[in-house]
Parts: sequence; structure tokens; C-alpha cells
Amino acid sequence: MIDAPLKPRLQLKGITKQYPGVLANDGVNLQVMPGEIHALLGENGAGKSTLMKILYGATQADAGEIWFNGEQVHIPNPQAARTLGLAMVFQHFSLFDTVSVAENVWLGLGGGLSLKEVSQRIESKAKDYGLEIDPRRPVHTLSVGEMQRVEIIRALLSEPQLLILDEPTSVLTPQAVDKLFVVLRVLAAQGCSIVYISHKLHEIRSLCSACTVLRGGKVSGVCDPRQESNGSLSRMMIGAEPPALKRDDRSAGEVRLALKNFSLPRADQFGVNLENISLALHAGEVLGIAGVSGNGQRELLQALSGEDTRGAPGSVLLGGKDVVCMGPAARRSLGLHCVPEERLGRGAVPTMSLAQNLMLTRREALRWPSLSGGWIQTDKLNQQTQSVIKRFSVKASGPDATAQSLSGGNLQKFVVGREVDAGPRVFIVSQPTWGVDVGAAARIRAEFLALRDQGCAVLVISEELEELFEVCDRLQVMARGFLSPAVAISDASVQVIGEWMSGLWDDEVQQRLRGMQAQGEAHASA
Repeated sequence: MIDAPLKPRLQLKGITKQYPGVLANDGVNLQVMPGEIHALLGENGAGKSTLMKILYGATQADAGEIWFNGEQVHIPNPQAARTLGLAMVFQHFSLFDTVSVAENVWLGLGGGLSLKEVSQRIESKAKDYGLEIDPRRPVHTLSVGEMQRVEIIRALLSEPQLLILDEPTSVLTPQAVDKLFVVLRVLAAQGCSIVYISHKLHEIRSLCSACTVLRGGKVSGVCDPRQESNGSLSRMMIGAEPPALKRDDRSAGEVRLALKNFSLPRADQFGVNLENISLALHAGEVLGIAGVSGNGQRELLQALSGEDTRGAPGSVLLGGKDVVCMGPAARRSLGLHCVPEERLGRGAVPTMSLAQNLMLTRREALRWPSLSGGWIQTDKLNQQTQSVIKRFSVKASGPDATAQSLSGGNLQKFVVGREVDAGPRVFIVSQPTWGVDVGAAARIRAEFLALRDQGCAVLVISEELEELFEVCDRLQVMARGFLSPAVAISDASVQVIGEWMSGLWDDEVQQRLRGMQAQGEAHASA
């Protein structure tokens, strides 16, 4: 007896979606088999998220058909998608800030379970999958990486037939990614189909057995990524391989930003205490801070940016000036510009236009020609905004496009570009290439090096070790609210930094580092 061929779990036929000025999807076909991990690859704005929103019922196609388990279906809303057996982890999270993790998951799962039962299931899943999270924590106290864990756990608890993951590892550590991949492979072996959206080509080649590539809203290729190289996938996606970064060794200048024995009690019961942190950021260098999400990076950024001014006098110095009591606007006037990890809501106001969002950071009339005598000169403001859009290849309908209308990667390019365009003396950026395609990520990293070469002091907070090793001159690691000693990138290794991410540094390590630094100084003087 010959087994009947398996029916595709999912078929999308001729999906088309038109927005004003943008054809997001143009006759897209996609087929996913049961138990298959299928990658969906494309540059920012290629139409990936739109296609998945159509599949999940969050928006409706203008034309085309959706087939699920061999039957044509209509998915009017996400509730219908979940009933059908679909679950999705969005790139921009859909969590209520004012309630707890357990309450968010409980609301998403619907009736049938008590809040206590949901909390127990969260703890069980979190333990099984290595995605630690406290069900009692209010969402507003979570870092981006921790919010990502909540979304993944919520999706897994619904036991879906088809799981859609949009940039699921963008803010996870390498160790957490490895654990997640084990989970995904187990799910696939049990028959769950997975649509995996990522810009990390090595992940796609390692995890996925099939890949559909979108370019400009159309399918530009279908392949087995295990048989492809990063270069060939890049060419399908953006038409070329991203340029290699060129980082020349150079001597750093004066200290532009410093923390001196900085300690700060947590602002809430779920936060992280910052303990005796010392940091010196020099002009003309890129200093990286690595660490697992939720170890104090958010608190550190708020202390540096001026959002949290509770530090002791003299513990935060900007250009040698005590700024511990200064807020973000005052520090910005001294040349410090920041890009937060939450691009939508903190980095940009969702309902405001790109031009208006740029205006929020351009308050100095003498420096910015869009302000004159207290009046906003709209034409000049639009020209400034269009310049950022063009320089950073942001796919948007223009300066009047709202921030929330952009794809995640394009909004990230705009927010980073807006701050780089301001000509900062000190530039702090958290998770700079979250959800950004390989070409745009290379462009953003190149801008960091250009700022550095112009004498700017650049601080990059990232969970992407590969990124940090590519752009940084020195590295430090945050763990449980402590900051490791700094190590030159030439003396660092992924293994050592990985150990430090667990807090494994001690006096012996610091002594060894001081020895290496002394040798380097002796060599330089010779």
C-alpha cells in the first residue's frame, strides 16, 4: 500500500496587498508542509510582515487565497486564526503594559483556565524551554528581551499547528537561541509547521529546510537554505552581498562620558540594582556592553540618558561636567544622543509623522533651520526628514508617514539615522540592528565607525556578540547589575564574554587584564 502524499499545512496563492503608495505584496505564493520549518526572508519593507498579518487575520488581502490543511479558509481576525490552529509572535509586541505577564497570557489564551493555572503553565514552559520569566511581573518592568520571551511562551502554550515567528531571536542571547532552536525542532518533529522570519542568515541555514525569499513584495526565490551560502541568500534578498566593514585601529581621545562608582537602587521590585559601576567612554572609540537581557542594561541606559536622575552627585560625568541631576533634554544639549531599545513608543511616537518625530529631537533653533523665531518651518523640516530617509534607505511614503506605518526594520533605520544626523558628541544605542536586514545592519554599523572616526564617543548595548565583535574597540559585560572590567576586542573571545555574561569574572581576571593593559602601554611607549 502506497501512503498518500501529505497535504500542505499552508498554501498562500496570489496574495496581493496595496497600501497608499506601496504595493506590499504582489501575487505572493507560499507553501509550507506539516512539520516543516520554513524561512521567510527579505529585506526591510519586502512584505514579510504584511504577508504574515494577512495570514493571521490582522489585516485583509486585496486578492488571493489562503488554504489550510487542504481547505480554503477565510481568516477575518486573529481570534479566527487562533481557533484554526495558528499562533504568531509579532516583531512589535502586543502586550498590555499595566498588567502582569500571567494576565497578558491569560487574556490571549481565552477562557477555560484560571489565572493560577496559567501562571503554573508559564513557569513550566519557561523552565522547559530555558526562557525564564516571572509570571507575576508587570509587563512595563520587562526589558525587550524579556517581552520577547513572554510572546514566545504565550504562542507555545496554545499548542499551534502553525507557528509564525517574526524575528524571534532578535533580542535573545546565543545560549537562549540554541535552547529555542531545540524547542522548535521538537515542535516540528511533532508535526507543527513553523514559518520563521529572520534576517540572521546563519540561523536560517542552520534551522530551516525550506526558504521563500521576498524582494519588493514579490517572490524572488525558493530554495533549501542548507544548500546556500550567506552570500547567495543575500543576493536573492537584496541583489548583492553587504559590504565588509573596515575598522582601523586608532588612539582614543579624552573621556567624554564616565560613571564613577555608580550605584542605583531599582525603581521597582522587579528591576535590577546597579552596583558600583565604573565606565569610561572615550572620544573616538566604540565601547560595547554585552549581557543577557534583564541584567541591568535598561537601568543603565536610563541613568546615562537622564531618564533616571537618582544617582549620587559626581557619579555621572559628561565632558567632565556633573550631569547626574540633568534630564534627557539638558544632556542632549551637551551633545549626548540616545537610541532606546523600544523603538516604537520610546524611540518614536507611533501616531506622529516621521517629520514630527524628528522635530521632537530638534529644539535648538541655532542648530536646526526648521525652527525660526519659535515657528516651525514645515518645508525645511520635511527636507531634513527626507534627507534622513534617503541617507539611511528608509522605505516610507515620505516625511508625513506615521512611525507606526513603517516596518520594524525601517523604523529602526529612521530612529538611528535621526540621531546620527544630529551630529552627537556622545552616542548611545541599545539593540541597534534589532529586526534590520543584513544590508541595512551593515550600513548602520558602518555609521557607528564613521562617527567614531569623526571623534564621537559611541556606546553600543547589544545582545548580538557578533555585532559587538565587529564594531567595538573595547567590551564590557553586564550581569546581575554589575559591570565587568573592560577588555580590548583584540584580547576578547566569544567564550570569555559568554562566561562573563554569567557573572564569572573575579579579581584574578581583573589582575590579568591590568597586566595586559600594562604590557600594551609599555609596547606603545617603546
